[in-house]
Amino acid sequence: METMENIRSRQSYRAFKPDTIPWKVMQEIIEAASNSPTYMGTQPWEMAVVTGKKKEQLSQKLLELAKSNAPTSPDIPVPTSWPAELDQRKHEHGARRLSTLGIKREDKEGREKMRLLNFEFYGAPCAVFLYMDGSLGEWSIFDMALFTQNLLLAAYARGIGSVIQASVTEYAKEIKQVLGIGLHKKLLVCISMGYPDPDATVNTYRSLKKKPEEFVTWYE
Repeated sequence: METMENIRSRQSYRAFKPDTIPWKVMQEIIEAASNSPTYMGTQPWEMAVVTGKKKEQLSQKLLELAKSNAPTSPDIPVPTSWPAELDQRKHEHGARRLSTLGIKREDKEGREKMRLLNFEFYGAPCAVFLYMDGSLGEWSIFDMALFTQNLLLAAYARGIGSVIQASVTEYAKEIKQVLGIGLHKKLLVCISMGYPDPDATVNTYRSLKKKPEEFVTWYE
């Protein structure tokens, strides 16, 4: 897939076919992402690729926590407030996605069912967790973001869809315990990956993007 078209057409998918991703394909994707730029050449990224029985074990644990509304412990704090413009955009995004699925705002049961799908990785055959040493700060988080985007684009170029899931990593401690990741590590994101289900209504949703004229200032 041509690079510019790859960037323009990539989207988040929340429904997947059960087909597994071949190991060689996943390895190729990871190798491509490892070419990401990084501050001072530090390359802070660490990665857990979870499939099969281990994924099901982790999913079951996360579902138990989510259904019981267990206390969360994210390594990256969840934002508690947003500037007005961003807050409005966030609410519009959520409302449009619910509308695509035919779920009304007051439908608590429907919204809860949709929330819990996060912890089943939306049926994806592969869940990826990205983490780094807990002593690292903002520049390394920036590096991790660069790696994440390249990972998503490399996957998409091979026909593999993905979605970043912040809600999953709110149970960072429990995830690290199940996967044997040191508690001193900082868990940043979960990415569900797989071949998109083209018949799923949720995959027809596309978020609205700001136009360049809304955020670019040109200087000459």
